[in-house]
Amino acid sequence: MYKTSLLTMDSEGFGELLQQAEQLAAETEGVTELPHVERNLQEIQQAGERLRSRTMTRTSQESANVKASVLLGSRGLDISHISQRLENLSAVTSFEPLEPVKDTDIQGFLKNEKENALVAVIDDSRRRTFAMAEEYHRESMLVEWEQVKERILHTLLASGTDDLGFSQEAEISFISDLGPPGRSSLDSVEMAYARQIYVYNEKIVSGNLQPSLVDLFTSIAEKLDDKNVLDIWMMVKPMTDVLLVPTTDSLKSRCSLQMQTAFVKQALKFLEESYRDYTMKSVYANLQQAQLGGIPSTYNLVRSFLNIRLPAAIPGLQDGELEGYPVWALIYYCLRCGDISAAEQVVNRLQHHLGEFKNWFQEYVLNDRRLLPASENKLRLHYRRAVRSSTDPYKRAVYCIIGRCDVADNHSEVADKTEDYLWLKLNQICFDDDSNSSPQDKLTLPQFQKQLLEDYGESHFAVNQQPYLYFQVLFLTAQFEAAIAYLFRMERTRCHAVHVALALFELGLLLKSSGQSAQLLGQEAGDPVGVRRLNFVRLLMLYTRKFESTDPREALQYFYFLRNEKDSQDKNMFLRCVSELVIESREFDMLLGKLEKDGTRKPGAIDKFTRDTKPIINEVAFVAEQKGLFEEAAKLYDLARNPDKVLELINKLLSPVISQISTPQSNRERLKNMALSIAERYRTQGVSAEKSISGTFYLLLDLMTFFDSYHAGHIDVAFDIIEKLKIVPLSQDSVEERVAAFRNFSDEIRQNLSEVLLATMNILFTQYKRLKGSGPSTLGKQQKSLEDKDLTLRSQARALITFAGMIPYRMSGDTNARLVQMEVLMN
Repeated sequence: MYKTSLLTMDSEGFGELLQQAEQLAAETEGVTELPHVERNLQEIQQAGERLRSRTMTRTSQESANVKASVLLGSRGLDISHISQRLENLSAVTSFEPLEPVKDTDIQGFLKNEKENALVAVIDDSRRRTFAMAEEYHRESMLVEWEQVKERILHTLLASGTDDLGFSQEAEISFISDLGPPGRSSLDSVEMAYARQIYVYNEKIVSGNLQPSLVDLFTSIAEKLDDKNVLDIWMMVKPMTDVLLVPTTDSLKSRCSLQMQTAFVKQALKFLEESYRDYTMKSVYANLQQAQLGGIPSTYNLVRSFLNIRLPAAIPGLQDGELEGYPVWALIYYCLRCGDISAAEQVVNRLQHHLGEFKNWFQEYVLNDRRLLPASENKLRLHYRRAVRSSTDPYKRAVYCIIGRCDVADNHSEVADKTEDYLWLKLNQICFDDDSNSSPQDKLTLPQFQKQLLEDYGESHFAVNQQPYLYFQVLFLTAQFEAAIAYLFRMERTRCHAVHVALALFELGLLLKSSGQSAQLLGQEAGDPVGVRRLNFVRLLMLYTRKFESTDPREALQYFYFLRNEKDSQDKNMFLRCVSELVIESREFDMLLGKLEKDGTRKPGAIDKFTRDTKPIINEVAFVAEQKGLFEEAAKLYDLARNPDKVLELINKLLSPVISQISTPQSNRERLKNMALSIAERYRTQGVSAEKSISGTFYLLLDLMTFFDSYHAGHIDVAFDIIEKLKIVPLSQDSVEERVAAFRNFSDEIRQNLSEVLLATMNILFTQYKRLKGSGPSTLGKQQKSLEDKDLTLRSQARALITFAGMIPYRMSGDTNARLVQMEVLMN
């Protein structure tokens, strides 16, 4: 009966619906303006899919809103109220003061003022935060840029000139010099120099008489089969053999009249001795042509040399003869060989022919190779009137040497080699006390230096073919810094340049740059014209970079020369270089020493240079700490007997790993063993540190023991440990006490609080499940005991939840959710 009526109603409803559909279709067909829409099954399906996706998107968004409301509501937050407050604060997004309300609305006015004060504080804090962040970022960028700039300058200036040009010779980069790991990067010559550096430093450190670095390096050159290297040190030896007055101002000493005169004399002495050796070798190599004979003397040597040297075709050599030899040539070559008495012998034998020159020459000899002003003026006048037009080039050269006149004439007929040109020009040098010379007929040492360095330069002396020649030109004219910088640019001569600089540095003759960021060779404001300064620190650091990773002991020997140097921050360069060397080479034990098991320190290589190694080790530890190498820094601070820093860094290292599962050879296991050994040694030796730092350290060790027991499944042992530590409350009565104690915990402890709470709650939950799994008890007392235990566990879990909500520390939402979940499962 019921089914029949239902079917009748449905058929009537469908019939009515069909009738309405037909009527609607008829009305639609009657409207001609509307187009007919025809769709196939595929189009209908696509349209349906689009409608379904829109519905699902709207449904998912509504579902997300519902879930967010449920989550916030579970934490006691009303989402509708929060939305309203956020809308009210929408005007504060720009941190502008709120609009004032009417004066009659006192409550609104006070509320508005309060909100304006809060907005002002927030805005001020925001501006200060952004300003501080921008300042930190700017400082960080400046430091980084200085480091990059220093590396660029190190690379470019080591292979270029003052204008950052590149040498035509292909140079090997410093990085390519590094040899295979475990092998020395020093070649045989560099190692020989390094041994002499070791010998020198040993004498200095032991307090013995300071040896001569020049002599030590010269002994190496004598053993090498390289005449050019030997010539370098045979040149350095006389140029540094000057009377030194102890002074702290190298520039003033170098520019003094006394020092410049000494340099010129020593350069002349070297050139004359070298030429005498050359003359003797030439004569003995051509004995038949030289016809050497008579008593051995410079005069007879020169006569024999003239038989080889003088071409018969040179005109104008008949202006006086002695035993068939041109008299002016004899005088010139006697002077060129440095034997002024031999030249005087020639002058005396022909005094009737030489006229007044005899008197001038005698005065020249007696007055230390200088004429008195009156005699010099007479000789110059005679030269301009009669000698300048002479066809004898030797006569003109001798007059220009004696009277220091006609400085523009290079006398290329007789001075056809660079050494001869240098010797002739150095003889013509006038000094500041010479007032009788006119400016156009006067050659000073700075003028000659500028002429050689700037007017002629490297290209004039064919540096690619004769690299040692330009060094000789610069060095003999007392341009030591430019000579060293030039020689340093070439790989095959770099080690010689560095050790020449070391020799001059130890003698106080080197002009150093005032800053370590300066160019390798440059000028500074206030320096006299033509003076160049060498960046000695950079030179040494560039040289040691090649082998500091493979030969740190040798690099340390070189850095000892910087023990009295300061950087731009007034820090000792020796300490700075040693710290960088230790960090780069990682040879902590070998260089700085190490601690034995009994706490005694085994000396390292640094102990040879100072008795008090603590400042050096502390500096290296500070650099390691700044670079984020906390583990190495902790060991170094331990080596320097600085327990506060040791425990502070170990606390930072232990904090992230104490809750991890310990596995063999893991980072946690290594740090744990390190911390335990330090703790045992400190307790045995009675080493004390700051109370707050040491308290954190020992508490972290205890927490590591707690987590070890917890991860091993020994929950009862772990519970006993956490109960004794009294970090978290296990009863409602102790919650406030633990919250108050939490404020005194360090960040290293606070960062692990989430894991401690989760582990403790998991222990309680495990005990609760074990309690419930024991089954109902038949005895009344046992049942009562189980019920009490159940209540205790739930009370302890509730205390943990209360504690987590009261402490002034933001924990992750996942931690709170897991704590609540386990606490709910226990109810």
